[in-house]
Amino acid sequence: MRNEARSPIEDAVSESCGQGTGGKGPARLRIANRDQVAPVPAYLDALLPEDHLARLIWEVVQRLDLSAFYEGLVVVEGGPGRAAADPKILVALWMYGTSQGVTSARALDRLCVEHLAYIWLCGGVSMNYHSLSDFRVQHGTALDRLMTEVLGRLRYADLIEFEHIAQDGVRVRASAGAASFRRQPTLEECLAEAREYLAQLSSRDESNDDDRPSGHKQAARERAARERVERIEAALAEMPAARAAKAKKEQDRARVSTTDPEARVMKMADGGFRPAYNFQFAADTANRVIVGVEVSNVGSDMGQAPGMVQQMEGRLGRLPNDWLMDGGFASRPSIEDIEAQGIRVLAPVQAPKDPGRDPHQPLPEDSPVIGDWRVRMGTEEAKETYRLRAATIELVNAQARTWHGLTQLGVRGLAKARCVALWVAITHNILVGLRALLGLDRAPRGLAA
Repeated sequence: MRNEARSPIEDAVSESCGQGTGGKGPARLRIANRDQVAPVPAYLDALLPEDHLARLIWEVVQRLDLSAFYEGLVVVEGGPGRAAADPKILVALWMYGTSQGVTSARALDRLCVEHLAYIWLCGGVSMNYHSLSDFRVQHGTALDRLMTEVLGRLRYADLIEFEHIAQDGVRVRASAGAASFRRQPTLEECLAEAREYLAQLSSRDESNDDDRPSGHKQAARERAARERVERIEAALAEMPAARAAKAKKEQDRARVSTTDPEARVMKMADGGFRPAYNFQFAADTANRVIVGVEVSNVGSDMGQAPGMVQQMEGRLGRLPNDWLMDGGFASRPSIEDIEAQGIRVLAPVQAPKDPGRDPHQPLPEDSPVIGDWRVRMGTEEAKETYRLRAATIELVNAQARTWHGLTQLGVRGLAKARCVALWVAITHNILVGLRALLGLDRAPRGLAA
C-alpha cells in the first residue's frame, strides 16, 4: 500500500489545483500515481493501426528475397551460440528508420524500446546498436541485389516507363573534420609518433612497472593506439590518389584525412568547402523511381553519367530513350559514350565566350554526335523535355535530405557510404510503390513529414 505521507511539493500542487473554483471547495482531479500497477497492452499487433507505414513496410519485406542477408549467419539449430536476430526484422527496421530520417544505430536502438512502431517491428526480439550498425553497412552485395529486385517488381507493376531518366549528384558531409586533413610530410611524422607510442605501450605491458594500468584500461589504450596507426597508414595509402586528382603543380599540396581517408574536400551547395562524398542518383521521370545509385569521392559530376547508364542496364536489362543531366555532366566523351548506346542526351550547352555566336550551331571541331547534340538542345521540344530533370531528380535529392536524413554521414569510407545510399534508394522506391499500388493520394500514416 502506498505511504499516505505527502511531500511539500504534493501539498503545494494540491493547494494550487484547488484554487479558482469559485469558493465551492477544491477541484476533483485525476492525479498521476506512478506507484500503482497499470495495465499495459501486451498484444503487440494492437499497437499500430492497420494502415501504418511500419505494417506496410513489413508486408513488403515479407515478399522480398532476402536470402543474401542470411548467408553470413553461423549459428544453426542444435548448435552452440545465441540465436541471431532475423534479418527480416533488421531490414524492416532500417527501411522504416530510413523513411523517418533515422541515421544513427544508437538512435534506432533507443527507438526500439521507446517508439511503438519500432517495438511492433521488433516483435519482442531485443536489439543492440552494435548489431544494428554492423548490419547497415556489412551487406553491400545483398543490398545491391535487393535494389535490383525492388526495381524488377516496380517494372512489373509498370511504374518505370523508360522514357526519360534524370541524373544528378548531391554532396553529403563526411564524418570527418577539416582539421583531420594533413599533407604527406605531416602524415609521416604522425605515423612515426603513433608507432613509437604503440611500442612504448607494448613494452610497458611486458614490464613489471607498478604504475602500469591493468586489465581493461591497458587493453583499451593499446587498441586505441593500434587503431590510430592503422588510420594514418590508410591515409598515407590514399595519398597517391589524392595527388593524382590535383593539377601537377598543386600535387604537393594534396591532403588526406586521418579520420576518413577516402573523404575529399568538396564544394557544397551553400558555396562552402567541407569533407564530403558525392552521392549520385538517377530516376525515371514518370514516377521518380530511383534506377541507379553510386557514391564517389570526386567532387565533380563530370564523367559520372556513363557508369550510371551501365548500372541501369545491368539492373533492368533495358535503357531509356533520353538521359537528362545538367551541364556539370556534359563532357564530350560522356555524351558520345551515352549516345553510342542509342540514348538521346539532353543537357544544356555551355554558353560561348563570344556572345555573338549561337551556342546551338556546331563547331568545326565537333564530332557528328556533339554537333547533333548542340542543334537538338536549341529546339523547343528538347527544352520542354529537359524541364523534367529538375522536377524529378532535384525533388528526389531533396527528399533524400529531408525525409531520409542524408545530410551528414555517420559512417566512414566509400563502401559504407554506398550502403547508406542503397538504403535510401531502396526505401524511396518502396514508398513510391506503396503510394502507387495502394492508390494512396497522401503519404502513408507514419511517414515523416
